[in-house]
Amino acid sequence: METTNFADQIANGKNRTNVRCQFCNSFMLKAQEGSYREKEADIPLMQQKKDRTADTLNTEPLKYFWLVEDMMSFENIGFSHSIDGKKFLVCADCERGPVGYHELSTRHCYLALNRVVHKDV
Repeated sequence: METTNFADQIANGKNRTNVRCQFCNSFMLKAQEGSYREKEADIPLMQQKKDRTADTLNTEPLKYFWLVEDMMSFENIGFSHSIDGKKFLVCADCERGPVGYHELSTRHCYLALNRVVHKDV
């Protein structure tokens, strides 16, 4: 179930603190670079279940994101191969994810709030 208490992470509609990888603490996004958005999206689970077939991904619906309009705003992010008009975002250091997705049609990135940590250090 997705956490919905992100009010302390938002300041003036943007990320109040830096955004980092929850696994290796890699610095992904500077404070005030992402705009808060609520948008329904099915994102693959970070760990896939063993009983899935080779051509299906187990996903979960996510709703709370940081919108990053310019991919060059990221400090450290990686991109997957294209799948159905999207590239999934991963940590560029430990390659864990997906932590969000890049929409090929708009070139916007959506970083899931519950798949990253918010801290300045």
